[in-house]
Amino acid sequence: MPNERRRSSILGLSLEKNVKPKIDITLNGPQEENVVPSYTTLDKIEGTVSISAPVDLNFDDIHITFQGATRTYVEKVSSTHAVFDRSKAYHSFLRLSQPIKEADYPENNILKAGETYTYPFTFVVPEKLLPQSCTHPRDNERVLEAHLQLPPSLGDSMLGPDKTLLEDLAPEMTIVSYAIRVIVLRRGQDAEGKLSILVDTVKKLRVVPAVDELPALPLSGTASDDYTIRQEKVLKKGMFKGKLGRLIVESSQPSSLRLPYCRSDISTARVTTMAVVNLRFDPSDDTAKPPRLGNLVNKLKVLTFFAAIPARDFPCRANSYIYDSQRGVFVENINLSSRNVESVQWVQHNPIERHDSAISISDNLPPASASQTFYTAQILVPVDLPTTCKTFVPTFHSCLVSRVYSLSLTLSVNVPGARVSATTMHLKIPLQVSAEGNPDAQPTISEEEMQAIAARNVDTELVPRSVAPPSPEYIEHAHLDRSGSVASAILPPSPEYFEHDTLPVRAGSVGQIMPPIPEYSEHAEVIHDMMRPARTGGPEAGAVRDAVLPGYSAFGGRGQGVRMSGDRAMRMQAMRV
Repeated sequence: MPNERRRSSILGLSLEKNVKPKIDITLNGPQEENVVPSYTTLDKIEGTVSISAPVDLNFDDIHITFQGATRTYVEKVSSTHAVFDRSKAYHSFLRLSQPIKEADYPENNILKAGETYTYPFTFVVPEKLLPQSCTHPRDNERVLEAHLQLPPSLGDSMLGPDKTLLEDLAPEMTIVSYAIRVIVLRRGQDAEGKLSILVDTVKKLRVVPAVDELPALPLSGTASDDYTIRQEKVLKKGMFKGKLGRLIVESSQPSSLRLPYCRSDISTARVTTMAVVNLRFDPSDDTAKPPRLGNLVNKLKVLTFFAAIPARDFPCRANSYIYDSQRGVFVENINLSSRNVESVQWVQHNPIERHDSAISISDNLPPASASQTFYTAQILVPVDLPTTCKTFVPTFHSCLVSRVYSLSLTLSVNVPGARVSATTMHLKIPLQVSAEGNPDAQPTISEEEMQAIAARNVDTELVPRSVAPPSPEYIEHAHLDRSGSVASAILPPSPEYFEHDTLPVRAGSVGQIMPPIPEYSEHAEVIHDMMRPARTGGPEAGAVRDAVLPGYSAFGGRGQGVRMSGDRAMRMQAMRV
């Protein structure tokens, strides 16, 4: 009998190790089957986690988190052997936890068979990431600001509202994913007692953050690997007939393509912008006429940069990524439109109009001869995103992945009467894709934050402000420049906030700390109080300044300064005298 009980006990323990609880993650609101819900900045993600077990199971902890992570790999072929070398990278940039009270756990942390335990959760999609999510070296601070923006979901296979697979033009080497994750932990039976994962369940989410339109890139007219905003060519009349003139084609970055709110009906929305192409023709002589314009082909170039190491700067020079063992780029070209622009009219300008800046298409162009006639033209190029077959995400830059767009314009030009092939002018213009947020979303802050903001506002209203410099006779060690103004004032921190003894001071001076604490050894800021009336006891007794200690705020919070009123300083000085 004892042996049978022992065998049954061992069998029960082995079965308990193989049995796992069942977890269901349910989101509030109407949900379509197999369709991944979409969220944007400041959206609330609310739902319920249900946990049940077929047999009694003990556990130690339950974690409910909202997570965001990036996975990349770069695969290169060895130059000496036909071997693929793969470098992988993983970056967890977001982790929000839902606290669970101990009282909400089942008794003795045992999941009873046949019972269901529910735990609600609420998360808010943040506007920015914490600085701890980007700690790698950077070449400039603008990179940090860009890397702290929330990246959109990218490369993670999911179904859209129309139950078709979302094609976001991302390579398989890049995945930016979001999910609600539930983990049940249990401590081991060994001596170490390490926590192990009993069950791990995730529910995918799609996040498209709100992105505002950024200022246009500061580009020059010089062609580069990434962009070409101006091109000029010399046109010829024929094979051996000399020059016809010089043609200049130029454009600039248009307004951004604005994606609608991610939960709206994108199939009916029109995402469009307008690009402008300016042309100028400088004839070689008065008899030369401007060329005849042909077809204008408009293409959208989608570039996805990815790396196995954090990016120190914004990605550029896509051609240099081809042979890099730690970085890569994936390029997709989408045909937008092709139309004939022969009907565009050239406008003739007389030589006297040469100096009119309104008809010059660029300040960077060299001035032409003032004795010749020239011609200008303008082409409006509508840019429409094909949202029915493709899914676009906003322009973004993260530590491992970046998405950049550019507009490719190809214009064919024909010389009248010349037996030569058409000349092609090519421009590459930067294009930004931004996104709308939830129009009904409101920033949520805690009650403690509201009280702190209210206290700070009250303190700001009560403390007078003045920019007048203090009188030098009331500042110890004041340095005057030749004009008689105060160059600098050396004031130690106020002695009432330290336990160190102070040296004797003269009347009208501020006490000096011996020795000063190194963290607060910087000079205190001095503010002259012009609004306080003068008091009796001296012609300038009312001119005592308020001393501000660095490292503390006016209401006691760390970061700004602690203010000591002028009256208190007067009383302290009188006691010292």
